[in-house]
Amino acid sequence: MIVYATVSTKGGVGKSTLTANLGALLADIGMRVLLVDADVQPSLSRYYPIAKRARHGLTQMIKQGALTDDCISTIDFALAPAPLRRQPQLNPNGCLDIVISDAPQGTLQDWLAPRMDSALRIKLALRSPLLQEHYDVVLIDTQGAVGHLQDAAVLAADVLLSPISPDILSAREFLSGTQELLNRVETAAAFGISVPQMLAIIYRHENTRDAREIGLAIRESYQQLKCKVLLLKTVIPHAVAYRNAATAQVPVHWIDPVKASPAMHALLWELIPSLDGTRAGVPPEALSEVVDGHDVQNAIA
Repeated sequence: MIVYATVSTKGGVGKSTLTANLGALLADIGMRVLLVDADVQPSLSRYYPIAKRARHGLTQMIKQGALTDDCISTIDFALAPAPLRRQPQLNPNGCLDIVISDAPQGTLQDWLAPRMDSALRIKLALRSPLLQEHYDVVLIDTQGAVGHLQDAAVLAADVLLSPISPDILSAREFLSGTQELLNRVETAAAFGISVPQMLAIIYRHENTRDAREIGLAIRESYQQLKCKVLLLKTVIPHAVAYRNAATAQVPVHWIDPVKASPAMHALLWELIPSLDGTRAGVPPEALSEVVDGHDVQNAIA
């Protein structure tokens, strides 16, 4: 099982959109995926239609330090408000569930603040036998603001994924904010807790000369974070399909098979090389062994 956390110290960069569409794509190739909305602004919890809403969510999971059935809600695309004319069906071998964000602004942060184990609460919860038995991939969406909740999500992950907009101001914010984030969580190493590798991806890239030059400048500036952050080769282009898919509450690879779908598949293959060539709608021969620690190392090498 792999745990990814989508992180950024800047809001509005597309964390929830990226998390939702990557999760749906993984499920559509036959993986068992759990989304965890660890943002007090519950964008991910509202992204897809909920078929069965659990009694509890993020708050209960963190407070009890364990993931139980009553914290897991079920997603069903058949309930989407604006179905496609020929809407595909999710791969029956996969599943897409979610732990919804149910923490009013500040309440969970206040609960975590005085606790010595605040940074480990999500990590502890994800060790639950239920998770190991029923899911292949966990995707955590985090808040853009610095805080105990963000730190807990970061330290619960095997790999961090950070989208960055192709503009100089966003790049500068990313560089400074990421350096502060990594410096803060690196103190956990004194307690034997490793800080996960961060993978950055240029997101919402436009095919213009200015955007290309800015993208090149971003890649050059990443030398400041050498060995701490790896900038992925995959670039997610700007496309109206992401907004249309969010409105329809369906995955973007269903909406735009020409532009968005190839980009999302390329990202998936770069993250998990063992899945290279596996496409949504084509049942893979063997998925049970590709999502393991060895493959994570290959993905971030």
